[in-house]
Amino acid sequence: MLPNTPMPKAITNLLHPGKSTWVDASKCSINLLNYKHAASEIQLHDKSNLALFFLENDLHHGKKLNMLFTKTTSNNNVAKFLPKEVADSIPFSSNKMENILDKFSIKKGSKEYEIVKNTINDCEEKGIKGEEKLCVTSLESMVDFAISKLGKNVEVVSTEVKKESNELQQYVIGKGVKKLGDKNKTIVCHKENYPYAVFFCHKTDTTKVYSVPLEGVDGNRVKAVAVCHTDTSQWNPKHLAFQVLKVQPGIVPVCHFLPLDDHVVWVSK
Repeated sequence: MLPNTPMPKAITNLLHPGKSTWVDASKCSINLLNYKHAASEIQLHDKSNLALFFLENDLHHGKKLNMLFTKTTSNNNVAKFLPKEVADSIPFSSNKMENILDKFSIKKGSKEYEIVKNTINDCEEKGIKGEEKLCVTSLESMVDFAISKLGKNVEVVSTEVKKESNELQQYVIGKGVKKLGDKNKTIVCHKENYPYAVFFCHKTDTTKVYSVPLEGVDGNRVKAVAVCHTDTSQWNPKHLAFQVLKVQPGIVPVCHFLPLDDHVVWVSK
């Protein structure tokens, strides 16, 4: 479908056959990037979460930010993509929960059950005003959604980390911050925790995307993707971003890096 669009590592990593571990305890809590949710106490006390959000006017050469970047391979959640015909044959809805539990031998009340239930609930929840969203259960479905909203002249990018780094550390923004695409022409897809690869994709009319070169104090270089939301008026007033940045909804653009290389952004060229 997209022969001229290079595939980022975040996608190719999920195509290779092999072990597909998916239970990631760190993701059992509410998705940080779901803007309808208030921050939990756990999230407020997690220093790596607190470093996730920043203001758009921080995106300039020389700015120092404390961040944590980890590669997909260092996370527990490395569930792989299923072919579309296989994924489409498996139920993915709250009213088919019994079928899903049987399919993956998951017991009610288990940690796996809670994760599956939370992911499906997130996917079925109505989006905020101006947001078009879809949980895609295969790479083919992700491509179809991107083309339906952006057309075929697109690129897809992800944060790329040069080496493993499991420590929160200071990074400095290098030269070459670059805006990608135009407003109204981006789709952000976040990987969910599920027995196979499922991505929560959403398009809003108020999103800017930047490519940001970063260098850590340990020499680690990161080719980061930053997403900035220019209208946060529909977000939960107790969302983590507002509590970290000490700002009110709808006042200033709020940004976040895509912290893992299993999050991707589709951009209209």
